Amino acid sequence: MSNQPDPITVQVIGAALTSVAEEMGAALRRASYSTNIKERADCSTALFDERGRLVAQAENMPIHMGSMTGLIDSLLATDLTITPGDVFITNDPYHGGGTHLPDITMVKPVFAGDQLVGYSANIAHHSDIGGRVPGSNAGDSTSLFQEGLRIPLVRFATAHGVEHGPLAFIELNSRLPGERRGDMLAQLASVESGERRLLALHERFGTSTVTEATTYLLEHSRKRLTAALRAVPDGIYTFTDVMDPSDGEPTEITVAITIDGEKVALDFAGTGKQAPVGINVVRPALEATVFYALKAVLDPGIPPNGGFYDAVQISAPRGSIVNPIEPAPVTARTDTCQRVADVVLGALAKALPERVPAASHSTVTYVTFSGEHDGRFFVYPEVVAGGGGARTGKDGMDAIQVHITNSSNLPIEALEQEYPLLVDTYELIPDSGGAGRHRGGLGVRRDVRVLAEEAEFSAHADRQASRPWGLAGGQDGSSGRFVVNPGRPDERTLPGGRISGVKLTAGDVLRVESPGSGGFGDPADRPADQITDDLRNGRVSNEAAADLYHFHPAAE
Repeated sequence: MSNQPDPITVQVIGAALTSVAEEMGAALRRASYSTNIKERADCSTALFDERGRLVAQAENMPIHMGSMTGLIDSLLATDLTITPGDVFITNDPYHGGGTHLPDITMVKPVFAGDQLVGYSANIAHHSDIGGRVPGSNAGDSTSLFQEGLRIPLVRFATAHGVEHGPLAFIELNSRLPGERRGDMLAQLASVESGERRLLALHERFGTSTVTEATTYLLEHSRKRLTAALRAVPDGIYTFTDVMDPSDGEPTEITVAITIDGEKVALDFAGTGKQAPVGINVVRPALEATVFYALKAVLDPGIPPNGGFYDAVQISAPRGSIVNPIEPAPVTARTDTCQRVADVVLGALAKALPERVPAASHSTVTYVTFSGEHDGRFFVYPEVVAGGGGARTGKDGMDAIQVHITNSSNLPIEALEQEYPLLVDTYELIPDSGGAGRHRGGLGVRRDVRVLAEEAEFSAHADRQASRPWGLAGGQDGSSGRFVVNPGRPDERTLPGGRISGVKLTAGDVLRVESPGSGGFGDPADRPADQITDDLRNGRVSNEAAADLYHFHPAAE
């Protein structure tokens, strides 16, 4: 193949690489044991070339974009020998292993004969990796050492099979050792699937052709980004938003985006100092969030590969919440990543107002129920969706994951079959979407009743002290909250979204209310037929229609 690859061959190879990554994801989900992976798809899969550049990623979780790249970089920098059949793992967020400890990253170097031709990699969120609370994911931890087992870059398997030591360490430190073993072996099956398919591609087209095609694809992504940047007015665009208080005061997230021809640079100077709780964001998570937000606004069709990443400059002050110093806690980093996405989008809205929606619920609302039932320990993790921001020409979507998360909800049927819990209520929250010419999407109310004799509740969430902002005259969406035993004499609202160790007993109900989202445009401009439709479907109350839209059905 010449230096100018045949475009049809390039497209065939590019599509094949994406297909391999997707197949790896299917293998991982189908072979896993935990509901968090097999039902909620909290995992991602990818392929890298021989130089460690990302060439294909399945459409899974944007937050995982940077995690697997960090592992490849660490592997290339290590003095570990790499031989055919080797598989490596890590979860250390400060040394290229991901973005928090429950995410275990796995990579298998792929050899065609003696020649290294690429890497097959995946990442999966494990339901429990040890630490101070079941589920390893409470937002109020004060040190990384409280958050779970920390795995250095280590060889997990060779051509002769799985290494006993690393797997034994993981099992011993988890409250669910059998589930951990099953999920780790599912990850292994996934990277081996990727290896087989990648080798088949090299055998079909030849290694030199695949290498030239992937290089072309990487350069194509870079050129698409630079072309998109040329369409943006040059300038410096800034935006600031806040995280809910962690030490008495809200923490500001500030970005200045400089567009200069084909160049884009993001500077987070002015962002608040690192937090005393687990909402800090390590570099791979910051990069993944920035890449997602830029891609979503500038050109959603750009393949998410290394060519795109290389064209973006990011700076963040050391010791800030978006560049913390080890061992600052990080387990709830996704809540801050959501706010990073908000400020990047808010800044870009000043340059491209027609492309950017109002603020979405922009939090993860991660809840964990755990305990013992019938002699078996259980951990139920869930991420509850919320409202999607309204945008030019459309209302926001209801009950949706946004920005850096892309997981499914856990179906009630699977939840109640797997755990001693009962879902009493699962519904949209009326009036939670901000009023506007286009209404913000609605948040979710989910009431979970405990059937076990005892259970423990932990969580991390944001937007409980602030509200998702509207755009172009649209109003803010609602905030979220956690309530124990709603409607009973012992009802209480839990203080803030970062909590752990809340004791529940049989019959107790934990209500999760996720935030709504901002509206877009002046509410006075919303057509009467759309307000009537909202009233008919219970999305807006009569009181809100009158107060916010000045709409009175009886008078129409």
